[in-house]
Amino acid sequence: MGQAGVLRRMPASFSRERNRTTVIGRQNEFEKVAMPHSRSMLRVARRLTFDPATAEDLVQETLLRAWRNFDQFEAGTNARAWLFRILFNAFYAQGRKVRSAPVLVPLQMPGRETEPQSRADHTLLEGAMVTRALDELSAEHRTVLLLAVVEGFTCREMADILSLPIGTVMSRLSRARQALRERIEPASPALHRVRAGGE
Repeated sequence: MGQAGVLRRMPASFSRERNRTTVIGRQNEFEKVAMPHSRSMLRVARRLTFDPATAEDLVQETLLRAWRNFDQFEAGTNARAWLFRILFNAFYAQGRKVRSAPVLVPLQMPGRETEPQSRADHTLLEGAMVTRALDELSAEHRTVLLLAVVEGFTCREMADILSLPIGTVMSRLSRARQALRERIEPASPALHRVRAGGE
């Protein structure tokens, strides 16, 4: 009896079991490839959306799209860049409706000191200033800074993620850094006074 005859005689339960094993194997492979990057995707999604719940929804949508298209992922290629490309596609597909205006929280309470006195206080102030300045940037500038500085992607990887020419990415990154500096530098004298212990 030929192989085709043997396969025809296999019970349906054998075929179902084989399919189930294939699906489980695929799920395990997806978890190994995608899940280690969920935290960094969530970090970027929060900076894009300014809302933790919306950011979580965006990451869930990204993972769902990645799962549906996992058969298109080439093993051995850059899974992290692939996932971030899906994340940005999902973000832009929503027409940026997920974005809302950033909520700026004052650092000082009325009647309190206007400058921090301890090293920990001024380190916190520096971080808050950078975060606020980053939030004030355009979405395009914020995106390239997040990908380059926070996530460590190369310009070539960012070009692939954002579907842009590498020259555009490099130019945008340069302008983003300049825009960030322009927002941070006006507040720098106060920080320098704190570091020097001045008033």
